[in-house]
Amino acid sequence: MTRRFEDVTVGEGIPALAKTVTREDVKAYADASGDQNPLHQDDDLARAVGFPGIIAHGMFTMAHLTSCLVGWLGDASALHRMRAQFRAPVFMGETIVAGGTVRALDRATRRATLDLWVTLERDGSTEYPIRRSEAEVQLD
Repeated sequence: MTRRFEDVTVGEGIPALAKTVTREDVKAYADASGDQNPLHQDDDLARAVGFPGIIAHGMFTMAHLTSCLVGWLGDASALHRMRAQFRAPVFMGETIVAGGTVRALDRATRRATLDLWVTLERDGSTEYPIRRSEAEVQLD
């Protein structure tokens, strides 16, 4: 069941969803998506271009954000549109945390506009692999 319009308020937070990224997750994503770029599979190549090892696909991180959003919505079909800015790489063993807030509600269309992001902690500071992102969702 999709979240009801009457139960949503501007400023409401979307519950955070955390996931620790593993090599197995990234390999499974590569196989499912068909994106076999060696940057996501070959540590030596990743180190040669300046990373400490392989990195997660940007769309892997966006898929986690989508899972967070659908968990809050209750129905994937309620997601009308989504856009994301990829801002930082995600390394193996890092924990990504997806979340967001309700920015606006349109009573006439029963749609909500959401601000979304994905964070991680690295070297004592917060990084944003996805930042300044938004979604429009249809509420019941």
